[in-house]
Amino acid sequence: MKSSNILVILTIFSTCCFICLAQNSPQDYLDAHNKARAEVGVPPLCWDDNLAAYAKNFTESKIESCEITNSGGPYGENIADGSDDMTATDAMNIWVDEKKYYDNATNSCVERPCDHYTKVISRDTLRLGCAKADSPDCMFGWSFFLCCYDPPGN
Repeated sequence: MKSSNILVILTIFSTCCFICLAQNSPQDYLDAHNKARAEVGVPPLCWDDNLAAYAKNFTESKIESCEITNSGGPYGENIADGSDDMTATDAMNIWVDEKKYYDNATNSCVERPCDHYTKVISRDTLRLGCAKADSPDCMFGWSFFLCCYDPPGN
């Protein structure tokens, strides 16, 4: 194979990797959260590297067991799981989709639980940190998302 072909292949591969990583950047999590918060007049969140590190350590600890659970830690938490191509935006869409069960006037859920959504829009929360861990051995490719909120909102 010619060196020019190898260079083209490496360029395509590195671009694809960058795009995949960019789909789960701190800004992706923040943008999705802050969009939902703006819709109900709640101030935006700030990214917190300590919360993100906590989320990353916890999600990575679940890769071998394929266990989907809250950490039980000191923060408010939202979890989601799905296929290994699931993105931060996909996880957020699951949580924000609960908006249809939320009554803003009474600050309560109607018909079904909406506690994931209320964590996203909690006025008390100021900081956010999220992480995604992937495991090819769980369910034919699996992703586990955890977002931590501080202070916990609900």
